[in-house]
Amino acid sequence: MDTRLSSAQQPGPRGEGPSSPDGWSEAEGTVQKDDTSGPAGDFNSIEPSLHSLQKFVPTNYASYTQEYYLFAGKKIVVQESIESYGAVVWPGATALCQYLEEHTEELNLQEAKILEIGAGPGLVSIVASILGAQVTATDLPDVLGNLQHNLLKNTLTRTAHLPEVKELVWGEGLEQNFPKSTFYYDYVLASDVVYHHYCLDKLLTTMVHLCQPGTVLLWANKFRFSTDYEFLDKFKQVFDTTFLAEFPASSVKIFKGILKWD
Repeated sequence: MDTRLSSAQQPGPRGEGPSSPDGWSEAEGTVQKDDTSGPAGDFNSIEPSLHSLQKFVPTNYASYTQEYYLFAGKKIVVQESIESYGAVVWPGATALCQYLEEHTEELNLQEAKILEIGAGPGLVSIVASILGAQVTATDLPDVLGNLQHNLLKNTLTRTAHLPEVKELVWGEGLEQNFPKSTFYYDYVLASDVVYHHYCLDKLLTTMVHLCQPGTVLLWANKFRFSTDYEFLDKFKQVFDTTFLAEFPASSVKIFKGILKWD
């Protein structure tokens, strides 16, 4: 299902910029570029209440684009920049959104407490919020400004619960920032968090920490490298794992994990 609503312009050269899940090696769709040259360029057209809620300032990338998606009957506008892999919607995110949309009743997302790991520009968290969940979107500090901008722009006055944005550095300060005695989540969501980087063990540690009895982890990922499958093997050692869906066109697989308990 093609959920992208615009196709006016391809992103710039993928060989330029930081490393990313795909190494900028392939075009994951097309974008419509607006006339914005700075972060959150259309803030002036947004109601003042959004300004008052904005706690993080979007990174001042040289160029932003506007991507348009359609999920749960809603048009979703996401501000992205190819200058950061944390400011781009990757194929695992759109696949997970499609899965959530098609299995809303089965998953019982209404009022469910959800945390997203590596939320990036926020598409998955936006869709989960529209579907009725209470969402906490997490990522690294430099991503939070754009993430919160997108969340507010697409959920303010449209959802029962405004998503919360929190910093989460994988493997660091987990009990301090997300104590098990206080934080419980029905679902932990993750999309395209596994690729060729050096934080995979910390990622798995973070997944384990955030899951308690009854927590369901939904992980969608485009499988690109042998290290992705090595992570899957380690994931299966600590989670009872169920294969849920596959999207052959994008090489995305979705798994459900339930933490094993002694």
